[in-house]
Amino acid sequence: MSKKLIRVIATLIIAAGVGGYNFVTKDKDYSAENNNTPSKSASEKSPQIDNQKQVLNKIRKERENTHARFWLESNAEVIKLLKDDVRGNPHQKFLVKLAPDITLLVAHNTKLAKRAPLQKGDHIKIRARYEWNNRGGVLHWTHHDPKGKQEGGWIYADGKYYK
Repeated sequence: MSKKLIRVIATLIIAAGVGGYNFVTKDKDYSAENNNTPSKSASEKSPQIDNQKQVLNKIRKERENTHARFWLESNAEVIKLLKDDVRGNPHQKFLVKLAPDITLLVAHNTKLAKRAPLQKGDHIKIRARYEWNNRGGVLHWTHHDPKGKQEGGWIYADGKYYK
């Protein structure tokens, strides 16, 4: 086989793999569960979280599902500030409690969004993508979508959105 043909085949395989990954990881629950989108001028208006009970029940139900991924909006209490992750894209990391039995890690990308000024005990509202891990789960995508393809997430703290 010629080198050119090998490159074309390799390119097609890579493209198929990327397309397959995007299809498999596409969030099916995105639009159905989250209709509480903040308006562009809502920087001083607190978002209303209408489905808190449903979100908590979904997290409890999906705890054992190692493939669980879905968008959520929730009230949360900051219970611990962690060291920033500075490898690759920098992330502000902290733990939140959504309910007495639900504590999650938040990984907030500070390259794409402003750092949220948080302290232990702060009550925040968050829109993020939940992803299962062996410690209960992580909330990420707490920022705008840099490609503009989806709404993205946010942290609402101290009267402002950080997205």
